[in-house]
Amino acid sequence: MALLLAVLALGYALLVHPLWTRPMLEVGERIDGLRERELRLRMREQQAPLVQERLRELEASQGDRPGFLAADTPELATAGLVQRLESAVLEVSPGNRSCAISNRSPLRPDHGGAYVRVAVEVRLVCGTAELAAVLHALESGSPRLFVDNLDVLAQRMYGAGGATPQDTRGVDASFDLSGYLPVPGEGTNAP
Repeated sequence: MALLLAVLALGYALLVHPLWTRPMLEVGERIDGLRERELRLRMREQQAPLVQERLRELEASQGDRPGFLAADTPELATAGLVQRLESAVLEVSPGNRSCAISNRSPLRPDHGGAYVRVAVEVRLVCGTAELAAVLHALESGSPRLFVDNLDVLAQRMYGAGGATPQDTRGVDASFDLSGYLPVPGEGTNAP
């Protein structure tokens, strides 16, 4: 009897378990995994209307605060940056009496990130208060613009001998003014 049990156990271990039991256990595990996956997919599918509704709400709220430049190409966006700069300077200093743009040079668009960065290198000669007003107007408006690499130098008038400063004429400021364009085909959530 013991010999019969040993032969049956050996037959099960050599034939039944590797050829029948182990594949059935693997199929059972795979079925359980597929059921879990199906459940997760059904749960996501049920959440889809909620996600779409939330997306519409966010798009509506962002519609009031657009962050991207309204242009189709980097070249048009650069022209828009220059126009925005000129209007900010003109608003602060009508006729360029106390603030003037001495240089504005477009920089190469940066396509390296998630958005296309468009920038202009700017140099202004302004009074201190006028410069602060121009920078505030640029960075607080819509679409969002950014001032980077700000460098401010004081300008002084020297007397006839050139040894002592008589008065302060303002500042010479240079900075990069930049904004962002959405990548074509992507969503337009504000940066």
